Amino acid sequence: MIQTRSWATSLACSLFLLVLAALAVWSVLPPSPRSADAAADEFSAERAFATVEAIGTEVHPHGTAAAADVRQRIVADLEDLGLDPDVTEGVGMSGRLGDQSRVAATTNVVATIKGTDSTGPVFFVAHYDSAEVSHGANDDGAGVATLLETARALGAGEPLRNDVVLVFTDAEEACLCGAEAFAHADPRAADGGVVVNVEARGSSGPAIMFETSDGNAALVDAYAKVPYPVGSSLAVEVYRILPNDTDFSPFLDDPDGRFTGLNSAYIDGSATYHAPQDTPDRMSLASLQHHGSNALALARELGNGDAAALARPASDDATYFPLPGGVLARYPGWLVWPLAVAAVVAVGALAVVLARRGEVRGERTSAGRLALGFASALVPLVGAVVGSMGLWWLMVAVRPGYGEMLDPWRPWGFRVALLGIVATVLVAWFVGLRRSLGGPALAVGALGWLAVLGVVLAAVTPGGSYLAAIPALAGAVAGLVAVTAAPGTVGRRVAVTVGAGVGVVVLVPIVLLFFPALGLATGAAPAVVAALLGLALAPVLAVLLPRGRRVGLGLVGSCAAVAVGALVVGFVADPFDAEHPEPTRLAYALDADTGTAHWVSDEEDPSDWTAQYVDTETDLSEPFPMFADEVHAGPAEATDLPAPVVDVVDTEPAGDARRLTLRVTPGEGARIGTSDALRYVQLNARGVGSATVAGREVPVDAGALDTRFYAPGADGFEVVLTVPAGQPLDLRVVAAGGGLEELPGFVERPANVGVAGSHTSELVLVGTSVTL
Repeated sequence: MIQTRSWATSLACSLFLLVLAALAVWSVLPPSPRSADAAADEFSAERAFATVEAIGTEVHPHGTAAAADVRQRIVADLEDLGLDPDVTEGVGMSGRLGDQSRVAATTNVVATIKGTDSTGPVFFVAHYDSAEVSHGANDDGAGVATLLETARALGAGEPLRNDVVLVFTDAEEACLCGAEAFAHADPRAADGGVVVNVEARGSSGPAIMFETSDGNAALVDAYAKVPYPVGSSLAVEVYRILPNDTDFSPFLDDPDGRFTGLNSAYIDGSATYHAPQDTPDRMSLASLQHHGSNALALARELGNGDAAALARPASDDATYFPLPGGVLARYPGWLVWPLAVAAVVAVGALAVVLARRGEVRGERTSAGRLALGFASALVPLVGAVVGSMGLWWLMVAVRPGYGEMLDPWRPWGFRVALLGIVATVLVAWFVGLRRSLGGPALAVGALGWLAVLGVVLAAVTPGGSYLAAIPALAGAVAGLVAVTAAPGTVGRRVAVTVGAGVGVVVLVPIVLLFFPALGLATGAAPAVVAALLGLALAPVLAVLLPRGRRVGLGLVGSCAAVAVGALVVGFVADPFDAEHPEPTRLAYALDADTGTAHWVSDEEDPSDWTAQYVDTETDLSEPFPMFADEVHAGPAEATDLPAPVVDVVDTEPAGDARRLTLRVTPGEGARIGTSDALRYVQLNARGVGSATVAGREVPVDAGALDTRFYAPGADGFEVVLTVPAGQPLDLRVVAAGGGLEELPGFVERPANVGVAGSHTSELVLVGTSVTL
């Protein structure tokens, strides 16, 4: 009877944790898309998808005729909604790419939905240009469609208090220049405001609020009121240290701090990102619905709030994370350290109680065993990292094309394999050391590392401390209850299970979100979070897992079998084919001065297709400075392509320097490659005192000029340089076009080989040197 009750309790506790895990997963899944006949004041993904189909059927990078067609479509749709859109021209400049500055003439589309008594503007931002080789259905057709459908739904509802300004930006993929031009010079942005940027970096998954301005507490409170809030303060901390940017960045960079805001994107299905496969048929309508439902709710919340107050940073950042039931848990930043310290104290108290007892349910709990248990609990963390690296190494060894991807096309088999590896390491650690150290010592050791990491994260990334501190605190308190207060075996098991359940609710969504965020190529991050979940579950293993080694070894074998089986399924389910091709990057570079040409690839390990063009690693940074590191290159047949031209418009003295006014034009014919517009012209020189490109001052680092101007027309652009008087200036000028099909020696890719979503894919360069 006692044995039957024990198994029944174990089964009930296990089912409880599985149900919690399922609810935690459910909390971050996108909602079902709403049909075209949904209520007029609601967001309908099916209605919005018509916009995606219209603008995502053709590659439309900045400066092309296709981009102009998309812009005209946006204008027409806004007019159909009864709005009065402005098509505003400007010049944007970004210096976010190290020493290089990037400049572009931009054409934004801006429309204002007037409020009844505005306290300040709320800006909703999306870019309408695509990457160079991409159809841009998701990135950022999703954002454009979201703004337009949101505007339609707002028009069908009650008027808002504040002005809602819709900003469709140009040249985001090139240099964030449309957003920068708007923030820098558009009069509607002069007094600042609240910014909501709508993006996509993939084709599916939940719409995650992944970035905020500093002092985000009030904005997070507003976001928490949307119907499907998915976000984590850990994601904000991680994004702040990554070298990634969106149109949100120029608003954050404002030197006067005029803007606050939120940035959202769905990010799964990253194999389509910037690639030709980013087409309407690849879009998840559920993801589009998630974007739109939240955007509409946020427009109403911010549109009826005190926008002037929200445009000022709060006193601190909030800690927040998703909970089952569509709830966004949040607490103020000042609680981060008290919770982290409380976790350490609680785990310490549990260790002291166990050490004094000396034995729990026949397992010894001496101070020495507890110390060794703590030391050994590093094994699951280190094993998760090593296992993730080993998995990626094996994946690339079997299928080398994965080396050029963040995630495979169909990644879930491999993701489950990684979880299986983490589970195998964790259970093997517990089963292998339980006989010598005891389950309680291993459980306390696991909670101890969670508590330590909670403190470390509080010091380094405060918004991520909750991820370890809360499970540690809950687990330790539950352990104290189980040891000192819970009556009988059943009460102890229930107490420990409830404590571990807190860890499940907190950690499972982050494991799920980290997979697409960082990809299997950097799978150590989701593996570590999964290992933290395992540590939070260690007390459950101590009370539910029978002590016999046969059951423990069976569980280890089961986890390993899941890992191996999922890995096999991953390889079988994800071959490269015409719909899911192997990504390759190839460029052509012609030195017009010497008449020599190269095929160039910056693939880490050239694919079989790319290897027919490139055979050596070489440094081409002097003639083609955009290749800063060694690249793979091979000889190519020189062809007659127009070189850029630099004309001196004026030269005049400027103190002990001279000021040169130059006109840079693409050259006769203007087209390089098969694109109808140049991607950019890049200028590099040394010995420059200051520089202005198209009227915008650009940074010069220690005399080194490194700048690009995107999509110059036939008339080119003006450059003003100050250089030392009496000294020549050596200027390297490289024009970049796109499209390799018409070049001699180019062989069409097989069906299962594709173009990578990269700014160097299909790049055609023509460089020349000019001495002034």
